[in-house]
Amino acid sequence: MVSERGLQVLQAIVQDYVETREPVASKSIVDRHAFGVSAATIRNDMALLEDEQLIAAPHTSSGRVPTDKGYRVFVDHLARIRPLTSAQQTAITTFLDGSADLDDVLARTVRALTRLTGQVAIVQYPSFAQANVSHVEIVDLGGRLLVIVVTDTGRVSQRIIPLPDGLDEGDIAQLRARVSVVVTGRSVRDGAQTVAATLAEPASPTRLGGALEAVLRVVGEELEEFRQDRLIMGGTANLARSEADFRGSIYPLLEAIEEQVTLLRLMSEMVADHEGLAASIGRENEPFGLAEASIVTGDYDATGSRARVGVLGPTRMDYPTNLAAVRAVAHYLSRLLEDDDASH
Repeated sequence: MVSERGLQVLQAIVQDYVETREPVASKSIVDRHAFGVSAATIRNDMALLEDEQLIAAPHTSSGRVPTDKGYRVFVDHLARIRPLTSAQQTAITTFLDGSADLDDVLARTVRALTRLTGQVAIVQYPSFAQANVSHVEIVDLGGRLLVIVVTDTGRVSQRIIPLPDGLDEGDIAQLRARVSVVVTGRSVRDGAQTVAATLAEPASPTRLGGALEAVLRVVGEELEEFRQDRLIMGGTANLARSEADFRGSIYPLLEAIEEQVTLLRLMSEMVADHEGLAASIGRENEPFGLAEASIVTGDYDATGSRARVGVLGPTRMDYPTNLAAVRAVAHYLSRLLEDDDASH
């Protein structure tokens, strides 16, 4: 059983190791922290922590480093989530204010998180299967058509296709009306099914019939895209900078970032606390092939649909700062999307 002071020693070891990347010895704990006891007493505390497999000696070093289990105890019981500085809060506001649409705000979110934490930032798109298609617009760009699909949750899709020969403004207006009848006011799921059913019917041999089929095909593809879970990420180069923190190769992390499916599964299985925060540390990620990485996430609300924002990096990460950054960004993102929804 670890004593209260033993837990404080563990906290000191985690903090010092994260800061210095050097194994932590009893003498440095006495020098850097006001425990008011001798180095011999601290060594005894460290021996007990080692018995509990919370710290370990790398190679023949006299110092100790936290184990994955030690990081878990630290995150669950010892980590005090520091409030962000005014400069950090300003950085979030600066990055996220003035976003044009959901795609833009999520892209800005990963940039903000990467800047705040120095880790790989991950934002999960909310599931839009239950969102409703609020508007379809078709614009003549001179030789091309811009097809725009908008949902009531703020998701916007834009695709450009060649303009079929011979279509005039009246034809395009008619095209817009006919596509709107198929999808507007329907949920994304129902709209995708209605488009598929319409495309399964024989197309009209007229010029407008061919154009309608081409536009519906694009709209159907975009609605299917809305339904899929996906991630937006940034800061992958930070993994290369922290490569020394990985005993093995960083290739599994790069592969997971590229594939996304693994990270989506991992994030969906993480259990959040009462603040919507969750952390999955080191070997806890072994089933996903990410045993040397940690991921910290926070829940955000996108008009009733919950999704997650987080950071991915080595187990030797600054958990209190990363948790604070993720929490702040998730809260700001929720407010931003709520305000945007209220303004529509």
